[in-house]
Amino acid sequence: MFTGIIEATGTIAALEPREGITRIAVAAPGFAERLRKGDSIAVSGTCLTALEMAPPLFFADLAAETLARTSLGFLKPGSVVNLELPTAAGTPLGGHIVQGHVDGRGELVSLDPVKASADPAQTDWWLRVRVPEDTRPYMVQKGSIAIDGISLTIATWDGDIVGVAILPHTRSVTNLRVLKPGDPVNVEADVMIKLAVDQKPPASTFEVTLEYLLANGY
Repeated sequence: MFTGIIEATGTIAALEPREGITRIAVAAPGFAERLRKGDSIAVSGTCLTALEMAPPLFFADLAAETLARTSLGFLKPGSVVNLELPTAAGTPLGGHIVQGHVDGRGELVSLDPVKASADPAQTDWWLRVRVPEDTRPYMVQKGSIAIDGISLTIATWDGDIVGVAILPHTRSVTNLRVLKPGDPVNVEADVMIKLAVDQKPPASTFEVTLEYLLANGY
């Protein structure tokens, strides 16, 4: 489990298609040294397993499902990714519960400074992301969302696009600083909202009919 508080960014060094899987190499100086074989790691919100370490590089495999559902297959050498290690038991949850199980690819619509004339390092930013259709039932205004693994709060929701306020710090320490309109991003809905929606009892199918009215004295 993760919390969506990004610890570092890395750079894609290579994507190597192999028979049945694709191996990804990520350059992460000062971060790869912390990994052991078999460790889980969130790469732009996608939970992967570290298989080899050759600091500053680490390597992981991408299954066909991962390539189909996430943005990782669209990345190229030099692409910046967000990195987070799992949350240790007893650690305060600084963000929200993030599983690293990406629901689908969204599309970055825009990322604009709130005040265009301000220093980019000092102003808030406004992020708009088009949400994958099958993830839209779980979008709740003021609820949580993970975008490329970043724990964020939904400020606006119009049924298609979420709007999120981005602090200068968040932009500076994540890959948001290099993303462009049209770029794919990984979207994971809040698991608590998913559970609530999926466990909601179905709407009643009761129908008032002539037979019912006659049987009940109407």
